[in-house]
Amino acid sequence: MRHVPVAIFKDKVSEFIAAAEQGDEIVITRHGKAAAKLVPIIDQDEVEERGRKAWEALAQLREELRAEGKTATIEEMIAWKNEGRR
Repeated sequence: MRHVPVAIFKDKVSEFIAAAEQGDEIVITRHGKAAAKLVPIIDQDEVEERGRKAWEALAQLREELRAEGKTATIEEMIAWKNEGRR
């Protein structure tokens, strides 16, 4: 995340928009304090696809655990995913 003064932002607005299109977030400052943030638009289809893939991964993990005769709660599986264990 980049921080840029409003004066620089105004001079290079096209450059910062291009950066946001690539996924960057830009905090625009005024007198050294954050005044605004330029962020990329989130593609709703992409968000839904990520969610679908996450649930599929959890279902697969559940099946792997069952095959090993083990059980786990959804909360435990989510914690494992967040830890990068599977």
